[in-house]
Amino acid sequence: MSDLVPHVGGAAAPTDGDNRYKAVQHKLKTLGTAMDLAGNELEALLRGMRMNADRAEGVAVDIANAELDRKFVEMTNQVSVALGGAAVEVQKLHATAQEVSGLTHDARRTHARLYEGLDDIRSSRKERTPKPGFLAH
Repeated sequence: MSDLVPHVGGAAAPTDGDNRYKAVQHKLKTLGTAMDLAGNELEALLRGMRMNADRAEGVAVDIANAELDRKFVEMTNQVSVALGGAAVEVQKLHATAQEVSGLTHDARRTHARLYEGLDDIRSSRKERTPKPGFLAH
């Protein structure tokens, strides 16, 4: 069995309409961190699946050498092949998680570069600022 334990109630960022600078930065950071953690867990899962596939292949050889019924050798080989195929798909998922993580961190840096100065100005003045779109009417 696997040692992986699913996360319950992880650090999910709310998908509300709060688009203030700091809220967006927090959401991007939370998503990036979650994708980093998912990538780490998928990497561990991938290693385990590959190990189990190799182990099943070895068991199939042992069964064949012990001259057991051929159907057990075939079933054990099928398990090995299935685990190998699943490992390929987990590898694809791992690569996708890494890509999303990188893109999220890039988006966070770009967002900060574009809007951090504006947020500093708006946050440091005493006067209230009109809501976005107020001047468009």
